[in-house]
Amino acid sequence: MQDRRAVSSPNAPAAIGPYSQAIVHAGLVWCSGQVALDPATKELVPGGIEEQTRQVLKNLGHVLAAAGTSFERVLKTTVFLQSMDDFAKMNAIYGTFFPVADLAGKGAPPARATVEVAKLPKGALVEIDCVAALPR
Repeated sequence: MQDRRAVSSPNAPAAIGPYSQAIVHAGLVWCSGQVALDPATKELVPGGIEEQTRQVLKNLGHVLAAAGTSFERVLKTTVFLQSMDDFAKMNAIYGTFFPVADLAGKGAPPARATVEVAKLPKGALVEIDCVAALPR
């Protein structure tokens, strides 16, 4: 695959395993899941689900920017929650990054799946990955 390239942003946490922050291929950006690690300290941000969701999406935003795209071009996300009891609080923060479409259908948020998992890396409360399109 000649057009496959890895993406890395110094403004997002480095991978904590044998994977890339994102891979670009065929006009799409495939972002690995991000947890709420502060890139400077490599520790989870203090606070609860709201603070962690905000940090996760900031981290994803930095990876998307390094790939040459943005939240507006995200097609699909997957949200992994340690507890589905956190869904409403996570969703409120998520909605500030992916606003609901206006009456004209502009700004439609991406498709999404949300699943509850038993455990996440570093004891995180939330992890989010995404697939985005590159600008043409």
